[in-house]
Order: sequence, then C-alpha cells, then structure tokens
Amino acid sequence: MKIGDLARATGVSPRLLRYYEEQGLFAAQRAPSGHRRYGPETVEAVGRVRALLAAGLPTSVIRDLMACFTEGTDLDACAAQHLREHLEGVEARITQLETTRSTLAALLTATASRPQVAA
Repeated sequence: MKIGDLARATGVSPRLLRYYEEQGLFAAQRAPSGHRRYGPETVEAVGRVRALLAAGLPTSVIRDLMACFTEGTDLDACAAQHLREHLEGVEARITQLETTRSTLAALLTATASRPQVAA
C-alpha cells in the first residue's frame, strides 16, 4: 500500500509515518518510481509504535522494543528492562512534581496572609 493508504488505515499522518520510518521503527519498500510501499504488517507495526508512544517511551527505546513483540501489541520478556527503567524515570518525575506542588502550595499560603504592596 502507498503511504496515503497506510495513513488512512492507521489514522496517522503521512508526515508522521515518514518520521517513524526515519527513526527505524519500520521499513518501506521502494517502488521503481521511488514511492514508498508498505505491506499489511505495517498497519500492526504503526499500532505498536502508537501504543508505546502513548506509554511515554521515546522512539529510540521503541526501536529497540519492536523486536520484543510477539503478537499484536503483546510484548515478550525482552521488553521488561526497558519498561522497568522507563517506569522508574516516570516515578522519579512524579516525586519531583509532588515536591514542586508542595513548595508552590506553601508559597501561596504564605503570600495569601500578607497584605498586597502597591508597586
């Protein structure tokens, strides 16, 4: 199928599909005219990419995980370490955001009790 057909089948813009291909997330065959041609398996590959992007994974990690898919969007155990590392990073960011929230709330409480000074 052509890139436009793949875009319609996946709901992903042709520009984004070209980006995914440039990142090595899947490959296209080239017609003699130079146009990209995709097999039906690429629709599933795009679904996998989108699922991993929704989980917040960068394309560099997704490229490594593409070999870990067994069927559909099911991942094999080879993905566990990448996913664990990403989850630890997310948890660290959540902790930092909670600290930031507490600090901002304390600052707001402290300033709410003070009179406003004209500038």
